[in-house]
Amino acid sequence: QVQLVESGGGLVQAGGSLRLSCAASGRTFSDYFMGWFRQAPGKEREFVGVISWGGSRKYYANSVKGRFTISRDDAKNTLYLQMNSLKPEDTAVYYCANGRGRIWSGNYAGLREYDYWGQGTQVTVSS
Repeated sequence: QVQLVESGGGLVQAGGSLRLSCAASGRTFSDYFMGWFRQAPGKEREFVGVISWGGSRKYYANSVKGRFTISRDDAKNTLYLQMNSLKPEDTAVYYCANGRGRIWSGNYAGLREYDYWGQGTQVTVSS
């Protein structure tokens, strides 16, 4: 059974940084692309970033490009999201997601490309 457990969320002031982690188990982590999504109150879940199998390809939402960095450590079965220069509009529950294969079949930002999700970790950025 695949399990994804996020950690590292919290309360931070605008301009600050946080690093989220996602510990994966239940399948060969290195064989899959992985993503981060977020969901603010009253809004739909939205794409944040994706990293391919092997880590050679990374893509980000325009809203976080240049501030957030996605990475993976296959030896530790862990996905990361380094978040810098945080803004109040980054406030949301952040979810890691396990892709359906080594590479996405269509739109990597689409929820259907992912088959397992973590429970989420809250990030709150105060102004």
